[in-house]
Amino acid sequence: MAEAAGVPLSSVSLVLNGKPGVSEARRQRILEAVETLQYVPTRKPAGKEPGRVVGLVMEALSPAAAQDGFMAEVVSGVEDGLRSRGMQMLLHLYRPDDDPISDLRSLMGRDVDGMIVANGGDVDETAIERILATGVPVVLLENYLDLDTDIHAVVADNFTAGYRCTRHLLELGHRRIGMLVGSTRYVSLADRRRGYQAALLEAGITPSVELMPPQEPGSEVKGYQQMWRLLELPEPPTAVYAVSDKSAMGAYKAIAEAGLKIPGDISVVGTDDVLQSALLSPPLTTFVVPKFELGRVAAQAMHALLDNPSAAASRTVLHGRIAHRDSTAPPATPQRS
Repeated sequence: MAEAAGVPLSSVSLVLNGKPGVSEARRQRILEAVETLQYVPTRKPAGKEPGRVVGLVMEALSPAAAQDGFMAEVVSGVEDGLRSRGMQMLLHLYRPDDDPISDLRSLMGRDVDGMIVANGGDVDETAIERILATGVPVVLLENYLDLDTDIHAVVADNFTAGYRCTRHLLELGHRRIGMLVGSTRYVSLADRRRGYQAALLEAGITPSVELMPPQEPGSEVKGYQQMWRLLELPEPPTAVYAVSDKSAMGAYKAIAEAGLKIPGDISVVGTDDVLQSALLSPPLTTFVVPKFELGRVAAQAMHALLDNPSAAASRTVLHGRIAHRDSTAPPATPQRS
């Protein structure tokens, strides 16, 4: 920074610490260098215990999203994984309308040793590249980005989740299978959609846009309005794959309001295996995502990265399975191949 401003190191120190003894012209040159280089001064919290501190960056959850427990299990896994290795977790929440770059820069000012960025639909390539440029180690959790610089990532096998759930419905004899798609902001949900489409194509079925209604902006009950759009089609689907259990719950509500039965009239499969999925009536068949393990492995990856910053980047994929319950059955009317 001193080199960029063309001033001695002592002048930079005085300005950054708010002390006098520097001319106004020199002070302005230093401040311009601070802005150009995007310098973030670190500050150690008073009384901070020794040991590494890792920031867990994630989107602030709506009350509805917080109730399903998905991210709670992930966070618990991260905390457990860090604590078992003598590290502390600093949880940092952001909102969709926040500026991710300035938001993450503020976290770097909290003196974190590394960052785990969880499922960041709004934390894009630019934001991550800015962090990497500072030298702060980063591990992506349930996300990956196409960067020129390789980056460590821990993800669930979301493509396989979409593929296997759709294959399950195909094997039951369903041919007209709808999907309750999720927000395109999230890589994990996009991968589940790709898996759904791949299973259909493999079975000789061309994915239909009308069977993949987009998620309604601002919808409080995910899947509800999408399910109604499917039910109102001239030829409704006989089965539905929901990109998440939350969306499947919204589908349950719409199907009940339409006077239809699950699985007698329509089969439903979800993804995630949140706690409520087994408590629905009927219990939901769903793909089990290893939520706690995702968090724990991300913490493990961060620990390894801090110990060896030059380690080659890797993408760790955790696999899941289908929990077969009572929400799927063969179609009431045999389907044509």
